[in-house]
Amino acid sequence: MKNRLFLFSIFFLFFVSHVFGQNKPPVQLAHVYNDTLSVQGFLISEKYDGIRAIWKDGQLQTRNGNPIHAPEWFIRSLPNMWLDGELWSKRQDFEFISSTVSKIIPVDEQWQQLTYMVFDAPNRTQSFQQRVERYTKLLHDLNVSYIKPVVQHRVKDNAALSSLLDTSVKAGSEGVMLHRANAMFGSGRTDNLLKLKPYMDAEAVVLAHVPGKGKYTGMMGALRVQLKIQSIELDSDITHAVIFKIGTGFSDEERKKPPKIGDTITFKYHGLSKNSIPRFASFLRVREAE
Repeated sequence: MKNRLFLFSIFFLFFVSHVFGQNKPPVQLAHVYNDTLSVQGFLISEKYDGIRAIWKDGQLQTRNGNPIHAPEWFIRSLPNMWLDGELWSKRQDFEFISSTVSKIIPVDEQWQQLTYMVFDAPNRTQSFQQRVERYTKLLHDLNVSYIKPVVQHRVKDNAALSSLLDTSVKAGSEGVMLHRANAMFGSGRTDNLLKLKPYMDAEAVVLAHVPGKGKYTGMMGALRVQLKIQSIELDSDITHAVIFKIGTGFSDEERKKPPKIGDTITFKYHGLSKNSIPRFASFLRVREAE
């Protein structure tokens, strides 16, 4: 009986993942910016740390194809065209955004604090520059307070890009995005779309809690985690399981109630060691399912 239940569970999970995998919308995913690249030919915008949201065929979805249960009044004014953007409230407010968007029954008072920051109007016939002009005009004409076009900038050189990044980060942003102006839309990870932050980030799965010592006695001291290889774009040669500990970046409350075993967390780091271990890894947040 147990074996049958186990086999049924495996079949069910496979079926669900297969069916829902077919519903994933086409999305562009970013590589990490390399400072050997020339910034000429790129459009640059702020990187909004919200929940990615694709509006297509009358549905609002995450990048993984899961439905976003927005209030009817929120989607009523969205135009009849394919849009890509972030559901966002303000800088450094990801937990509130995630909590709001993840609810099956939306809470109006919370959604009234969100804005749909549109950074693309994907199609297969126009360059990104043309698509920017298209979504900017359309959303300005739409004149809805919670649907806004993301402003795109040009800079003359890498020094100007660095200055723009510094200004953005000091204002509370997590970084900037670079999009090749003459690029056509393409699904998947592409070097036509790049992200630039003062640090890198990636995802890992929690394997175990390491007990704290000293002032952290009775609390979690560190997490033992396994790196999600696909979340690190810098080193495609990594093929083995990378297991390491993260012991910094936690508040006392998070140490008392740490992420659960099996949770996916986002952490920041500064490069990789020769053994592919993220250097100076520091906890950022639990990554909500999309």
